[in-house]
Amino acid sequence: MKTDFFKYQAQTSPHPFALEISKAKGTYIYDSAGKEYLDFVAGVSANSLGHNHPKVTNAIKNQLDTFSHVMVYGEFIQQPQVELCKLLAKNSPENLNSVYITNSGTEATEGALKLAKRVTNRAEIIAAKNSYHGNTMGSMSVCGTEKQNQAFRPLIPGTRFIEFNNLIDIDKITHKTAAVILETIQGGAGFIEPKNDFLHKVKERCKEVGALLILDEIQTGVSRTGKFWGFENYNVIPDIVITGKGLGGGMPIGAFISSFDKMSLLRDNPKLGHISTFAGHPVIAAAGVATIKEIINADLINESLRKEKLIKKHLNHPSIKEIRGKGLMLAAILETPELAAKVVFECLDKGLILFFLLFEGRALRITPPLTISDDEIIKGCNIILKAIDKVSN
Repeated sequence: MKTDFFKYQAQTSPHPFALEISKAKGTYIYDSAGKEYLDFVAGVSANSLGHNHPKVTNAIKNQLDTFSHVMVYGEFIQQPQVELCKLLAKNSPENLNSVYITNSGTEATEGALKLAKRVTNRAEIIAAKNSYHGNTMGSMSVCGTEKQNQAFRPLIPGTRFIEFNNLIDIDKITHKTAAVILETIQGGAGFIEPKNDFLHKVKERCKEVGALLILDEIQTGVSRTGKFWGFENYNVIPDIVITGKGLGGGMPIGAFISSFDKMSLLRDNPKLGHISTFAGHPVIAAAGVATIKEIINADLINESLRKEKLIKKHLNHPSIKEIRGKGLMLAAILETPELAAKVVFECLDKGLILFFLLFEGRALRITPPLTISDDEIIKGCNIILKAIDKVSN
């Protein structure tokens, strides 16, 4: 299978891990030789409830037995879609009460950008340097790293960039600005949290000039950072929120959410202002409903903050310069990218899955399932510490 993987499947990086997976259960993934790997990545923050969670699996099976895809999004009333939209609205501030489900996070970004332009009748978008919002052309246009973008230009014009946490740059938001799009916590840049009330001050500036604030919660949302939405930690409420990844419990999904009045602009002048065939797929939506209900019922929201403290307590090493992030969205920053790479592969050899961040080579991504146990956290931290000692000698 490995030969066919490299021969027939398009590759996304020069050196993939190339683990041949046989099964996954709970917090563990197993390769074709039966080796067990503790998962500290959760499909890059996507497997909120771990692998093959029974409530998600049962929801998928039950929906498959009822009906699968029946019509393009928004035309037929389908219980899983309606229930998911209602759950998201009920767990959001009052102004975020209308939901458009998408197939992925990057599609949610595209929809949010379109909505902002439709609401304001403006073209300029302001984004942050070293940001990441997805990999379609519109999303790439608001990703602030030329290294990723240069090979695919021209992208969509009209984007300006500011520095995350730079209060002086807020003045670049003007009456020409349709929207400011920011990650609540910058992901690819190194899990950088907002400081000095940055997000709130951006929102106030947006209100002054009539622009919208879009917050990208594709990673931070759905309880990963100790609140249902990451922005609840930082004294700000966006005009549009984007979500994805962990919303589907391992299934492909995204959504953008705003007020009913704003979202209603997509249905007319022109009609079908935003359309998608498979968005809100009933099987995927059913998985999303099961995921949210279990996260809330099992109190995994508060648990993520407690588990953050446990990780920081047990991940103490002179080579770890800091641990960034919040809840179970953490990045251990090592001395050099070379050391980080060695640690990742040493941990993989010892049965622990870690991963990298896009633009911060020194980082070890630590985003395990929200369901990870205390014993599994301690086990994984010990493997990391031993790996650092081994590769540093």
